[in-house]
Amino acid sequence: MNVVAIFDIGKTNKKVFLFNENYQIVWEKSVVLDETVDEDGFPCENSVALKNWIADRFTELKELKEYILKAVNFSTYGASFIYVDHDGNALTPLYNYLKPYPEELLEAFYPKYKGKKKFAVKTASPLLGSLNSGMQIYRFKEEKPELFAKVKYCLHLPQYLSSIFTHQYFTDITSIGCHTSLWNFKKMKYHKWVTNEGILDKLPPIHNAEVSIKIENEIAVGIGLHDSSAALIPYILNFTEPFVLLSTGTWSISLNPFNDTPLTPEELQKDCLCFLQYKNVPVKAARLFAGNTHEMQSKRIAHHFELPSDFYKEITYNKDVIADLKITNFKEISLNTDTYIEKCPFENRNLDKFKNYEVAYHQLIMDIVTQQKLSTHLVIHNSPVKKIFVDGGFSKNAIFMNLLAQAFPAMEVYAASMAQASALGAALAIHNSWNPKPIQNDLIDLKFYKH
Repeated sequence: MNVVAIFDIGKTNKKVFLFNENYQIVWEKSVVLDETVDEDGFPCENSVALKNWIADRFTELKELKEYILKAVNFSTYGASFIYVDHDGNALTPLYNYLKPYPEELLEAFYPKYKGKKKFAVKTASPLLGSLNSGMQIYRFKEEKPELFAKVKYCLHLPQYLSSIFTHQYFTDITSIGCHTSLWNFKKMKYHKWVTNEGILDKLPPIHNAEVSIKIENEIAVGIGLHDSSAALIPYILNFTEPFVLLSTGTWSISLNPFNDTPLTPEELQKDCLCFLQYKNVPVKAARLFAGNTHEMQSKRIAHHFELPSDFYKEITYNKDVIADLKITNFKEISLNTDTYIEKCPFENRNLDKFKNYEVAYHQLIMDIVTQQKLSTHLVIHNSPVKKIFVDGGFSKNAIFMNLLAQAFPAMEVYAASMAQASALGAALAIHNSWNPKPIQNDLIDLKFYKH
């Protein structure tokens, strides 16, 4: 059986999947690798352990008797760089994007480029410190100039993993376009600071994510993609009518591939940004920390009512409870858009006022959906979208899905399910390099929710 191997590298879980020619997963393996620390003692990815695990899995895959390995690709978390020398060896740890950024460096940087507001608008990203991974390169250059001089290439994590196999060095547009502060979205090229600060020469050429490099005479190796952008690919290939993808996990990210209007300063303040998808098209996105809110507040409910932490899995959608809550509790908190997106009103609700945990949990989801409506509306506004697809954790939550459908009565709202969207997207990106079959149009299962 011909297969493609996808290394799907998350911050916590590292996975490898084999997909057959019909894009079904036929084999998988995962591992959680212990973190290490950088020279400042801050936790970071153990890039040596990661490289070894990937090399070992590759050897294992080639030895599997029942599969013929035709291709390999990578989808990984973003905002991460590895700096390599002329031989492709890493010169530094894989720094953590959560590492605090020195304020004095930022204060010196932004005034050179027309100040924070204009810089954020041009690069289509909120200012997020180390999460703007281009600023990690700037920090490295400023703090360790001697070591920086030895850098041949600054590689985004997916392209570094690809280079281990191919010994070739590229940049991928989906990684540049992921809140890096490197890209000028108006001019669709690197921002001038990248040239001014002497960084451009250390960024390898931009390469098409659909093109692969042959190794060992027969295996096609892709250059890798940023995971959020990879997760969009199955939807873009399966649906032609305009849609928004609400990708839910710790963050709920509303992605609209059919909205290329420039970001406004107000949208940036509300945590909007632009991604670049693999066809080089901007995707307007809005982030909400909804999964994290759900985890924290459902724990608070569990503690208050003395329940196990996963109590909510047994709760079914109850429209009568919702109707009562709309009358009694909803007017307590004013609907101020800005504060609503920043902080879920449930955090300020008194749990003693709820007669039982079922009512409290319905209120939590009502509050999250109200936040979600405001966040998602930021990317739907002024675009022709008529469908919302929800994938990830909240797509399996019937209360969330029913309330979301009610929140968007003019839209068709669907829970979408497929195995491993990011990995599937990375496999589909290099389809033409290994798979003679046409891509089927039934890769995604949809469940419609009436409003």
